[in-house]
Amino acid sequence: MHEWLSLPDGRLGLLSDTHGRADRTTAALDLLVAAGATTILHLGDVGGDEVIDRLAGLPVHVLFGNVDEEGPLAAYAAALDLRPHHPTLRFRMGGRRIIATHGHLPSEIDAALDARPDYLLHGHTHAIRDETVDEVRILNPGAVHRARPRTVATLEPGSGRFEVIEIS
Repeated sequence: MHEWLSLPDGRLGLLSDTHGRADRTTAALDLLVAAGATTILHLGDVGGDEVIDRLAGLPVHVLFGNVDEEGPLAAYAAALDLRPHHPTLRFRMGGRRIIATHGHLPSEIDAALDARPDYLLHGHTHAIRDETVDEVRILNPGAVHRARPRTVATLEPGSGRFEVIEIS
């Protein structure tokens, strides 16, 4: 029914809700790279081409959110060799099944929970989340813009280590 992508084992860098703020995106990406992220996942509300430009050249998968015009952003991201996904990305990493979505579509959240992955990753709320519901660990790294504090996070799927990093 749904394809599960295989991503290389390592540390997953998570960011969300950049809302077009390229400057803050750069700071967020610098923190994730410094924290050892081997794959970066933008969980949506990218907000514009300038953010896509900042993601280029990194091992990034991009989801889109409620403020994004998916078609033009996806085409631009693909042209820069980024990997756009919408509305949901299903993948395996570190021996775990992971589903990621922005979080603004209740039907996608429900379908993800019904699939019983090890992790469900989302953005949208601008609030850090680390909660287990029916044996699914639900994680949100917070937001790069319109949040206090502004945060990103890393996840080591195999060990379950989830670290929130504040952007100064």
